[in-house]
Amino acid sequence: MTDVQTTEVDPPWEGLTGADLHAACMRAARAGDRQAMDRLVHELTPLVWHVARANGLDRLTAEDVVQTVWLALFSQLEKLRDPKALAAWLITTTRREAQHPFGRRAQPVPLTDELAESMESTHPAPEEEAVRADRDRRVWRAFLRLPHRCQQLLRLTVLAGRAEYQLVAEALRMPRGSVGPTRGRCLESMRDLLAHEGGSR
Repeated sequence: MTDVQTTEVDPPWEGLTGADLHAACMRAARAGDRQAMDRLVHELTPLVWHVARANGLDRLTAEDVVQTVWLALFSQLEKLRDPKALAAWLITTTRREAQHPFGRRAQPVPLTDELAESMESTHPAPEEEAVRADRDRRVWRAFLRLPHRCQQLLRLTVLAGRAEYQLVAEALRMPRGSVGPTRGRCLESMRDLLAHEGGSR
């Protein structure tokens, strides 16, 4: 019996990173390569997830939105003209899906007075909740006073972290090396806004 030797060919995206990796995977996925689809999901799901959460979605709803975004992509692979713009497309689509997630949420079960009295509260004390709510309001007011570009950058980098800087750079069409310094300036501006607001109270 003769042994049959098989040679495994490296996938076309082997050794690639960033937009080049996404483009190679997109081309292979269009040809029906399931491994390429899996690689795209592995590489970019953290970005989609962070964008969904940054738009105020709870965990379960964010998971639903992430799944919807990937289904949307794989159902129209041929329509995305520039594979290198994939990260930006995912961000835009995720934001759009996050704007109308409420139909996905299960309706809450009515809570009777009797049931409420028998349940142990998991919420913080009213005083703690008031302090937290006031802090959150001040933070969001300061955030919304930042330039739109800073808001976009902080939404991605504060949640996604330094490991996602390349994706952020591609999505916002800016040099990767400027993401960190620009993020620092945006955070400093936000701290100044918070300090000014605190001093005016």
